[in-house]
Amino acid sequence: MNLDFAFFTSDVIGSFVLKGLIFSIQLTLVAMVGGIVLGTLLALMRLSGKPWLVVPAAAYVNTMRSVPLVMVILWFFLLIPLLIGRPMGAELSAIVTFTLFEAAYYSEIMRAGIQSVSRGQVHAGYAVGMTYRQTMQTIVLPQAFRNMLPVLLTQTIILFQDTSLVYAIGAYDLLKGFEVAGKNFNRPVETYLVAAGVYFVICFSLSMLVKRLQAKIQIIR
Repeated sequence: MNLDFAFFTSDVIGSFVLKGLIFSIQLTLVAMVGGIVLGTLLALMRLSGKPWLVVPAAAYVNTMRSVPLVMVILWFFLLIPLLIGRPMGAELSAIVTFTLFEAAYYSEIMRAGIQSVSRGQVHAGYAVGMTYRQTMQTIVLPQAFRNMLPVLLTQTIILFQDTSLVYAIGAYDLLKGFEVAGKNFNRPVETYLVAAGVYFVICFSLSMLVKRLQAKIQIIR
């Protein structure tokens, strides 16, 4: 196959790959934090028992989970500028899209985490005069986050992998950096092989950390 990786030097990494890696990490972190915050609100709405909160939250979550991510990316990139009257840019569009999309998945994780906390603790909070909000903030959510932390981090690893889909709107992510390097040096096969290896190393390493964290949480329980 005449593979040649000699062109892949530190200069190539600094000029093409590093910029994409930084954006992929930024996109992952922002979408994770925003998705968890919005997802927690959606989970609380679905568990509130009030139809005017349950119905819109359930509709949002089910809609987002039923549509391919790449389609949502294209929706926001093409339709939102028409609504606001000006372009958003590929990077900003990707951040908004991933945050809103991942919120649906984090919502289901948080809902499961909240439901894993014994109802007796909730009733005990009500018995001492706490409101629904106080009970959730001080009793339920801290335990739910601890119970669901490994699953939340696993979803974040999937989120990092999905950031490669922003190629559809031209955002400069990690995969785009490898692609540009491959085109400049006319070595697309080598760059895609290296890109696959980089994604594997990052995601596998994070998966091992999640497994260790999960084992520690089980010991605490």
